[in-house]
Amino acid sequence: MLQACLNGGRTRDFHPMVPFTAAEIASDARRSVAAGASELHIHPRSADGQESLEPDDVAKALLAIRSNVPGVPVGLSTHWRIPPGGRARQKPMEQWQVLPDYVSVNLVEEDAVEVISLALGLGIGVEAGIWSISDAERFVSLPNTKKCLRVLIEINEQDIAEGFAAALGIIAVLERGRIKLPVLLHGDGASAWPMFREAMARSYDSRIGLEDGNLLPSGKMAADNTDIVRAAVRLARAY
Repeated sequence: MLQACLNGGRTRDFHPMVPFTAAEIASDARRSVAAGASELHIHPRSADGQESLEPDDVAKALLAIRSNVPGVPVGLSTHWRIPPGGRARQKPMEQWQVLPDYVSVNLVEEDAVEVISLALGLGIGVEAGIWSISDAERFVSLPNTKKCLRVLIEINEQDIAEGFAAALGIIAVLERGRIKLPVLLHGDGASAWPMFREAMARSYDSRIGLEDGNLLPSGKMAADNTDIVRAAVRLARAY
């Protein structure tokens, strides 16, 4: 499975084609799916361009995407810093009327267990975001582990050797814990393409897009999300 991560918290200083509005995200979604993405990960934005979990902002983004690519699973981030931030961000989530197919929940965050329970209670799938060995150890001990959609191994290290060490350590913990969920492995910045290649070599799911990096495997600046997805599809064919 190839997931396109279209915007994250990126600004247009990072890349001029980062989509902000619901219409821009939906347009990128359509082009990314046409290029080979099978799922989408987005960060809805408010009118001022800030990340948002507010029900109206979430509904606008999801409805626009589903109008453009009906049937394609769409996931949202729930990270700690999205306004109003911290545990307070659970309140707008409780008020969602238009629901994503899944949300990403980072185990490093102190209310991760609460957010996982909230999402599952709403009938939303959960990607369990694991950044470190300690996150993995926390995850395997949770009562709701088997109810999650997948494990999302997120490698943030910019030193590639350190990134691979973190990934291997996480994978070892999951194997010892006999976690049978699907695994999506991805990197960020310098580690984005190395981790994508590792995911392909291991037959894991992966993701790519402007949230995770603005370069093509060649090191050239990508034109947009579609350019990145096409490059990922070409690489995947080699495996």
